[in-house]
Order: sequence, then structure tokens, then C-alpha cells
Amino acid sequence: MAQPHNLRSDQRGVVLITSLLLLLVVTIMALSMFRSFGIQEKIAGNVREKQRAMQAASSTLQYAEWWLGSQSNAPVAVSAYAAASADVACVGLVSANAGQGQICNNTLASNGISAASVPWTAAGGPIGVSYIPPCMSVTGTLATGASCISADVYYDVPRFYIADMGSYGRSGELYQVDAYSYGLSANTISVVESTVAVSCLVCNPGAL
Repeated sequence: MAQPHNLRSDQRGVVLITSLLLLLVVTIMALSMFRSFGIQEKIAGNVREKQRAMQAASSTLQYAEWWLGSQSNAPVAVSAYAAASADVACVGLVSANAGQGQICNNTLASNGISAASVPWTAAGGPIGVSYIPPCMSVTGTLATGASCISADVYYDVPRFYIADMGSYGRSGELYQVDAYSYGLSANTISVVESTVAVSCLVCNPGAL
């Protein structure tokens, strides 16, 4: 006699294969999602670091412009004596946090330095003005003060460089201001630049 065909056994085999295929698809989808989340997290971290470096560089640039306009005794009229007395050949590094500053009669380019190539060095040493904005923590130097709640640490101290670009009409002087800042690591750098005209509102023609 012929043996009856076991349909239930065949069905169980099909269900097993189908379940394995579904499990494989779900596993692939889950791995893709985890990989996507990891990439998005890295992108978000990179964007955050870029913004931190940009904000620190912008803050340094704003301080340099403020110092130039109110604290530097920069010449505001075309006067060879005033320009010569205010400008120096910048060959070293000074600290704005120690009340120092300098206006350079030599630009970064005249020193063979690209503003985007940091840190700025000449003759084997750093040049420019270092400046730590309020509440910034730099590697090895933590911010202090009751209002400083940020624990972010930057790779190195921001720096700016002010160069005298010559006369601006008959009542002012033109300056180029460059500034840069790192993020958390040496691989995150932001460089900003502005051109500032310092002029007098009421000028004495006799001083020209």
C-alpha cells in the first residue's frame, strides 16, 4: 500500500525557511540602523566642534577689533610719526590677558605665512597675540569663576594678529585683523579675518 503524504511535515519546513529569511532581513535592517546612527553621531560631533572653534575665533576677533579701536592708540590720521610710533615689527608672541597687544607693520603674508596655516610662526617662534576669552578652558589651564559653567576644553590658546595696511583717506588708517582658534583637538581649526578702518570723527588738519 502507498504511504500517505505528510503535508504537515512539508509545511513545517517551509515555515522554518521563511522564518530564517525574515530573521536575516530584520538583522540586516537593524545593523544598517545602528551604522546610520553611528555616522549621524559622528557628523553631529564634528559640526559641534566646528561651531565651537568658530565661536572662539569670532570672540577673539571681536576682542582684537575692540582693543584696536579703544586700547591700542592706533593712528587715526595720516601721520608718518603716528604710524611709526604705534607699529612694530612683530617677531614674537605677547599675551592680551596680561594687558599686552601689538600692531604690526609687517603682515602675515610679508612673513611668508598663510593665515590658514596655524599656528603662526616666524624664525622658529610663535608670533601674534594670544587671548583666552572669558570662561574658556584650554588644555592645562581650566577656566575659573562662579559664572563659568562650561567644562569644554580647547586644544590651544586662540591667537590674533593685527597688521597696519596704510592710510584710509585723509582721516584714518586701515588694519587687517586675523584670528584663529582650535576646537577640542588639533584637527579642528577656524580662521577668521576682517578689515577695520580706524578714523577720527573730528580731525585736526594741522596734524596731517
